[in-house]
Amino acid sequence: MTDTILNTTRLPNTNFERLHARLISQLKRQIGGDHISEQVLAAMRNVPRHLFVRESDMANAYEDYPLSIGHGQTISAPHIVGIMCSLLEIENGMKILEIGGGSGYHAAVLAELTGPGGMVYAIERITELAEFARQNLTDAGYENVVVTAGDGTLGLSEHAPYDCITVACAAPTVPQPLVDQLKRGGRMTIPIGKYTQELYLIHKNDAISNEKKGGVVFVPLIGEYGF
Repeated sequence: MTDTILNTTRLPNTNFERLHARLISQLKRQIGGDHISEQVLAAMRNVPRHLFVRESDMANAYEDYPLSIGHGQTISAPHIVGIMCSLLEIENGMKILEIGGGSGYHAAVLAELTGPGGMVYAIERITELAEFARQNLTDAGYENVVVTAGDGTLGLSEHAPYDCITVACAAPTVPQPLVDQLKRGGRMTIPIGKYTQELYLIHKNDAISNEKKGGVVFVPLIGEYGF
């Protein structure tokens, strides 16, 4: 398999609407409201995941597992996206930073949650994937997402502070630039660890606090404050 990515709206003979509904029902039944909120499930219902995978993987777009998007990267399993978005408790109009833009799917769910009055800024290290994400988001009709190619560990200071930050790669520690760019009262989700990874929810108030939210498996965060 090569890393060539084909983005197209020409769909195979698969009932995507049925598969999409089955996925949402499965997430609600197996994961439940304690981990994925109704608000997030509603957002995920609106995002056509098959537009954010390679053409060869479209038939598996609504299965609950990661899929390769080339360049050694993956689109996260839907339940992980749902859990991370739920932990952020996103409200309409929020400004959100995503590290590890991938194919754009996670950013699309964030865009649904913050609504047209909010904004999502996504950083993707690999230039080809940043372009892939931009095209996917355009094809899916999202106008409140900006994808930038660069070192996500440095954040995006020109648009800071952010109400929420989410990191879709595992870091050795929480990058200080991301802490600095998170507004007071803000939340961040980030996987920490190399061989054994834990998902953390970071709260920024007068002090920084964190909560462990369970074991996860992510690709490594590469950059100045990463691996």
